[in-house]
Amino acid sequence: MNKRTLIKTAVAVATLCAASAGFAQQVTLRLHQMLPQQATIPAKALIPWAQKVEKDSGGKIKVQLFHAMQLGGTPPQLFDQARDGVVDLTWTVLGYTPGRFNKSEVFELPFMSGNAEQSSRAFQEYVEKFAADEFKDIKLIAVHTHGPGLFHTKTPVTGLESLRGMKIRGGSRVISNMLTKLGATPVGMPVPAVTDALSKGVIDGTTIPWEVTPALKVSELVKNHTTFAGKEGLYTQTFAFSMNKAAYEKLPADLKKVIDANSGIETAAMFGRAMDEGDKAGRAIAEKAGNNIVALDLAETQRWRRTASTVETDWVAEMKGKNIDGAKLAAEARALISKHQR
Repeated sequence: MNKRTLIKTAVAVATLCAASAGFAQQVTLRLHQMLPQQATIPAKALIPWAQKVEKDSGGKIKVQLFHAMQLGGTPPQLFDQARDGVVDLTWTVLGYTPGRFNKSEVFELPFMSGNAEQSSRAFQEYVEKFAADEFKDIKLIAVHTHGPGLFHTKTPVTGLESLRGMKIRGGSRVISNMLTKLGATPVGMPVPAVTDALSKGVIDGTTIPWEVTPALKVSELVKNHTTFAGKEGLYTQTFAFSMNKAAYEKLPADLKKVIDANSGIETAAMFGRAMDEGDKAGRAIAEKAGNNIVALDLAETQRWRRTASTVETDWVAEMKGKNIDGAKLAAEARALISKHQR
């Protein structure tokens, strides 16, 4: 074999090796979540996140999105699907697995927070400082909250008395306890089940933020919505966007950096902003439909605050039994929410 042939062969082998190496770096991540594609978080947060990761990685990372539980299981199983490697990424509600995210529950307490972007920044910082151990089994992309929680009901809720006896959907054990204190009958279920439950009369109303009402057709199924005075909503729920730890660890360093750059407080804020914009859109649809939007005044809202305050008392006592200083965590949460309020 002459020198020229040797060089050509060496170049060909090097090119093949480079191509193989480049191919080996192509990674496909499967993302699974519970809501229809057109819902706020899939459309305005998860899909943009996936597109940004693909762009930032120069196309080396591809994200396949599977909406509305397409890959099977139930919404309460999503966190474990990411943990166990059934899929690579999931987005879900923490309150769907009661008793598991004890420290994170503090953000669900009545009248704790309002604006979703601000409280999502606060929640991300809170988790990093005080509840990181609850997420040790996964690579946490971000946590966030939704905006002010409120009632959507078949008959109007104009005060505490009118809620009594109503069967109301609650999205977590903390929220269900709050509904009991307020005189309602709580019915626990994941949010995708709300449409069917309202249609069949299983529930008289639901607690959800405005943003998810269009995807669930809530403003068509009920004609009354009750809001509260002040910056804080009746309640909020907490969410986690998680990645399988092994899937993250086996990424090459450059692709880990891409995931890291699209994780943390700014990602949490992006999800929160999507929720805030979704609230505006959801309310506008109800207004356009001519629905009845009840705005409780400050005095009535204070009655609700006083009645619901025992939920926090219960939670602090329960946390004490688990050697968790709930009162301290509630104070830390409020301080962080205040810090991030503009």
